[in-house]
Order: sequence, then structure tokens, then C-alpha cells
Amino acid sequence: MSDSQPQQPSPFPPGGRGEGGGQGPQRPSGNANAPAAESTTLLLAGARLTDGRTVDVRLGGGRIQAVGTAGSLPSPALARVDLTGYLLLPAPAEPHAHGDTALTADGEGPVSYAPDEVQRRATEAALLQLGHGATAVRSHVRIGDVHGLGPMEAVLQARRSLRGLTDLTTVAVPRLLTGVAGADGFAMLRDAVKMGASVIGGCPDLDPDPTGFLEAVLELAAEHGCPVDLHTDGDDPGRLARLAAMAGRLRPGVTIGPCGGLSRLPLDVAHRAADQLAAAGVRVTCLPQGDCAALERRGLRTAPVRLLRAAGVRVAAGSGALRDAGNPVGRGDPLEAAFLLASQGGLRAPEAYASVSGAAREAMGLPEVRVEAGFPAELLAVRGDRIAGVLSLAYSRIVIHRGRVVARTSAVREYCDSAVAVALDLPRQGRVEPGP
Repeated sequence: MSDSQPQQPSPFPPGGRGEGGGQGPQRPSGNANAPAAESTTLLLAGARLTDGRTVDVRLGGGRIQAVGTAGSLPSPALARVDLTGYLLLPAPAEPHAHGDTALTADGEGPVSYAPDEVQRRATEAALLQLGHGATAVRSHVRIGDVHGLGPMEAVLQARRSLRGLTDLTTVAVPRLLTGVAGADGFAMLRDAVKMGASVIGGCPDLDPDPTGFLEAVLELAAEHGCPVDLHTDGDDPGRLARLAAMAGRLRPGVTIGPCGGLSRLPLDVAHRAADQLAAAGVRVTCLPQGDCAALERRGLRTAPVRLLRAAGVRVAAGSGALRDAGNPVGRGDPLEAAFLLASQGGLRAPEAYASVSGAAREAMGLPEVRVEAGFPAELLAVRGDRIAGVLSLAYSRIVIHRGRVVARTSAVREYCDSAVAVALDLPRQGRVEPGP
């Protein structure tokens, strides 16, 4: 169904306006940390699934309680959302964000890292990504240098303030971990984990001793039982081989990205590197919308997703930079990442969407989501009837986190009165004027 067909009423009361004129995320009433809203029963009526069925979906307790044919769930629902004309999907997740630097591209002068400024940026970025559909965000946060642990504390505070709206987790990203200069970085990395950073990251490519950097990261990750998420361009096959050999021993696991340099290697070398990563269980997060600023350089291409997938590497897609130095026009939109993988990366539309939903959630250690009873109620409804159409014209969206609607974006398309429009019976959505 075209996005230009009639929209349903908003499921939450009139309030603030989101970017683009649609209704933005509503702030929860009372204590933002209270999980009471999860107990509300919600009925999603008339949603279309990817297999073509039209169903009703009942949510409660933060999970999907039941899925049945339209009109078949006589539910004690306290709330109802009409999803006629919407495709219902597992919600995307954002596996590679940079909340501490987001939204800084248009600023004048040096970027401020005052804690209140970082917290504001991280919060606004997470809400923008939530509006796009991402109900979980993994944010890489630089630590060390003159800013110390201030940015990490600020993003952790943003995480606490957003509880109930979206799940924000942090990756501690030190600059150096080896040599005399790296000693302070390692101590600060350990402190960041104690503060609440749930993932250990960094850029081995930028350390004078990349192997030593990796050893330090894996040692600390093993000590604390943390996953690892590293930045690398992936253009050095020897370094990738060493990483795979060392990372295979770590559980819960290692993710690397954006790996655009793999696309610049000779094909046989790239195949060999992909086989090594697959054998070690190393995941790759690619950034189809452009590199981030963490590597302090821009890759010429995105990672070779089809080659990696053919080798058995689990590949997720992230957004990377959100209007910062890495990409001043970055949108932070998972559906755009999927669109690019489908239009330029050679993936079929369902595969491309899975890279920003199921694969992204897996990379972040989150539970699987299916539109079936018993699964977490982390859902995205997008106006349309097939994934390919959704990726092409993904304008109107309803986002559900922990069983409740947390964001809605409504697009309005109008055509002027003309003989052509009338003759072709083009769909037109107008704003309904209030009655007398």
C-alpha cells in the first residue's frame, strides 16, 4: 500500500512534534525508570506480516501474547492501534552509533565535551534513531585524552534517562593501550567498565602496537565477561588473521567493523580473510551509509557483505556517524542502511532488513524477535505491504518498545487538483478538517 493512503489516528495523545512534522517520542509520565507501562495490554489490529497474512497481535508484559487472524482476538486490551495498511516487522537495532559526537557537524568552533552537552547529544541522537525504529542502540564512546571518563559518564546518564523509551548501551573506546602512553589508557578502560560500560572497544589500527592493543582488550574482556567491538578498516590481511586467531578464544564474542578495506583487497585475499573470521566466530558490522570518524579516515567502500556472508560470517549493518565529522549528513536510519544493502550491496530486501534487525540484535547480544507469541514486543510498523516497498518508501512508522508505542512518524502526501490526478485516480491523502 502506498504511503499516500489514509493514515490512522495517533495512538498517543497530542504532544510534541518530531522532526519532519510527525509526532515525536512521548516522554513517559512520572518516573522515567519505572517499568509499569510494560504491564499494559495493547492490541495491534489488522497488521500485515511478511508472509502476506493480515493479523491481530496482542502485547502484554513487554512480550507478544498472541497472534491471530484479524478480528480473532477478543482481548481485554486497554489500548488498540489500527495497523491497517502497515507492515509489522521485528524492530531494528543500531549496533554502531557514536552518541558522544553525534549532531556536531553544524557547530561553530571546537566540539564541546562538557558532560551536559554530551548527554544532550547522546539523548537526542538516541531519540532520533528510536523514531526511525531502532529500539536498542550500541554507542561507541571515546575515553581518555583531555576528556577522561567524562563523555562515558554523560552517555551512561543518557542511558538512565532513556530507560523505558529505548535501550542504550555503551562501548568504551580508548585511543592507546600499549607503551608508556597506553598505561593510562588501560587504567581508564578498566575504570570505564567498572562505571557501567558493557562492551570494550577501540581502534587497534591506530595503536603503534595493534597486536598488543588487541591482547590488552581481550584480556580485560575475558576478566569481566564483556563482549568486544573493535573499529578496523580491515585492509591488512595479516592483522585480520592475527585478530581472528586471538579472538576465537573469547566468549561472549568479538565484533569488528566497518571493514571497508576488505573491499580493496585482492579477491582471493579477501576470501581467505573472510574464512578466517568465520572460523573464529568474529562478527562484522558494516556501515553502508558511510564510515564513522573513529578511524580518522574514510574508507572508499563498504565491507563486501555478500563475500562475508558466503563465507559464513555473521554480518550486521549499522548507521555509523550521525551528522558529525565522519558523515555530516548521516541520518542514523537503519532502514536506509538496509536500502543501501539492497540497492547497492547485492542483498535481497529481506536479507538487507535482517541485517539491521535480527543480525544487529544478535551482534548486540539481544534476544531474538519474531512476530510470534512469546517473543519480545520490540516491533516496527511501516506503511507498506512488502519489505521491498518499505525500504523504498519508509516514511510513516510506528515504533513499539517493551510492548508500548514509544514513537510515531506520520508522512502526509498531497496532490493538487488536476485533470491528470483525477483521470488516473491517484491516491491522495489530505488533512481532515474538524467538523462543526
